[in-house]
Amino acid sequence: MRNTPAALLPPPSRTWLGPTAALAASAVVLIGVRYAGAGESGGVDARIGAAVAGTMPGGRRAALAVDFLGEPVGAVVLVLAAVVVCLLLRRPRAAVLVVAGTGLTVGATKVLKPLVGRTIHDGYLAYPSGHTGFLTAYVLVLGLLAAGRLGRAAGALLALVAALAAGAVMGWAQVALAAHHPTDTFGGLCTALAVVPASAWLIDRIAGRSAEGTVDG
Repeated sequence: MRNTPAALLPPPSRTWLGPTAALAASAVVLIGVRYAGAGESGGVDARIGAAVAGTMPGGRRAALAVDFLGEPVGAVVLVLAAVVVCLLLRRPRAAVLVVAGTGLTVGATKVLKPLVGRTIHDGYLAYPSGHTGFLTAYVLVLGLLAAGRLGRAAGALLALVAALAAGAVMGWAQVALAAHHPTDTFGGLCTALAVVPASAWLIDRIAGRSAEGTVDG
């Protein structure tokens, strides 16, 4: 009897992540509409930016180190390391999610940037933050892969909390380095929370249908 690969997003995990993904997608749209075409910070951005500025003495190096994780080289290293581990553990479906979850999140931010048209500095497109989206997605994927060891519902909740923490850290770095408005980083975080669960569900569906076809054949 052939073992069935563990689902990436089993029903208990969907209890937390399904509604979260829907709320996150709504937030991305609402914030995008609110700041479409804008080039300056709003009131919320100004207050958060002032608070972050107070953390900067001695914190620039830390911000640059966190920022590197979202740069092409840093991101590729992280993704490749996770893929290798998944393959060594014989979890090819998980390896696909690592690539698809992070790749589609970053791709979504690139598509949304010109659609929203929010800018920073000399007209650079800013919303949503791809760096924040990437790290949030990466940690959420890793959390989902480890969720089974804690029980699916508790594991999914822990994965969500870890992803929020990762997004907050990258968001801090982006604001501290003046690369994004604070709301840009929140939009990136929410993009990841919307894309990763949808990617996991889709991979499960495709893999499930493929397995059924193999059995029927």
